[in-house]
Amino acid sequence: MGDIQIMAFRADEAAKNGYKRVMEYLVSRNLPSVEKKRSQNMLADIIDRYGPVVGSYPSWHPLISGDEDTRYRAMTPEPRCGYHGLDHTVYFLNGFISCPYGDGQKIMDSVEKRYYDPIATIKAERLDVQFYSSDATPIFVQCVWTEPMESNNMIPKSLAVPLMIEKELPAWRGASFAETWETMRSYILGTPYGNRSSLFVNQKTGQSLKKTYNTLIYTGMFGPIIV
Repeated sequence: MGDIQIMAFRADEAAKNGYKRVMEYLVSRNLPSVEKKRSQNMLADIIDRYGPVVGSYPSWHPLISGDEDTRYRAMTPEPRCGYHGLDHTVYFLNGFISCPYGDGQKIMDSVEKRYYDPIATIKAERLDVQFYSSDATPIFVQCVWTEPMESNNMIPKSLAVPLMIEKELPAWRGASFAETWETMRSYILGTPYGNRSSLFVNQKTGQSLKKTYNTLIYTGMFGPIIV
């Protein structure tokens, strides 16, 4: 699924549009009515429990934080993040569904091999419904946080801010300049996003992320700020 970006960010509207688009993408119109209903219910339940459909993740999100490249960061699950065998993939706030042809064992194995993170556990399971194609095996990879989330499954400030700092600080050793908040917003907030919020974090948390990021770059640790 491509990035979702809108001019005026409205979380409810973005979530609704994402729900409709992914439902059409994953659930075939040609399914028998009973099976179609099962697939629709499964997808609705996943969205309810693991958050709305998103376009890409904050670079600090546990689902993709295995990427150690400080210059060209992954924004969606891919081999740099430790995942192999992904195909026909859609993303949610705290999980994603991938529908490769075959049994999906490469995804299952790659999730099993991911490093231990005390902040969140990454799990994978095969879903007993049809998504995308009758020849595909839907694999649901979920991020199970050890701390409670805020309303709408949003990530609290107490987790988002330190995770962002952990992600940004290592870049100072090789950096020659600093990027502004405007340039880095999509990497720090995920997409879709607004000025200080996204489907991952609310305005209060987003403001803290912005303030903390600006504090880091204004120390000069990354070099001069490029406008």
